[in-house]
Amino acid sequence: MFTVKEKNRQELEEELNDLEFQIYRMQENMKDLSKDAKVLGIDQSKHDEWMIVSSIDDGQTCKIMLTDCKTAYRGKGCFSLVASYKDDAIHIGDIKGPPNHGFGSICMKYLKDIARDHNIPKVTGDIAKRDWNHVDRLIHFYEKHHFKVCIDHDTQSGSIKWVDL
Repeated sequence: MFTVKEKNRQELEEELNDLEFQIYRMQENMKDLSKDAKVLGIDQSKHDEWMIVSSIDDGQTCKIMLTDCKTAYRGKGCFSLVASYKDDAIHIGDIKGPPNHGFGSICMKYLKDIARDHNIPKVTGDIAKRDWNHVDRLIHFYEKHHFKVCIDHDTQSGSIKWVDL
């Protein structure tokens, strides 16, 4: 049976104070961040952290970045996904940042939106030998986001592909 733990007054007050601080920081960070990048939106991580989603896009490369609302923006986000435009696809080059916070899922949602906005039907990428120590996590992540994942265990490499239907 599913039960929900009720929070006491002190826990609720701490949560409210944290949320108020994040909203204040969000205002400040958005103002500063908008000088460096295009602000795409705000989203919440799986740990209830508010994140500002932004991008720098020069028509050849697209970098989607997340900036948290718990610390001051100092010119760099806490997570990023870098992709390049290739013919009829966007090709993911690198994903940088801590795993298992939901940050990659936020970036992937916005990357797919960018692909749709540009009428690009595919998102592709490679799984390289350097990724092999966490390949199971990558397979889970990409399959969760409806990518076809092809892995060659002999060469410790692979590819990913998402097609918008």
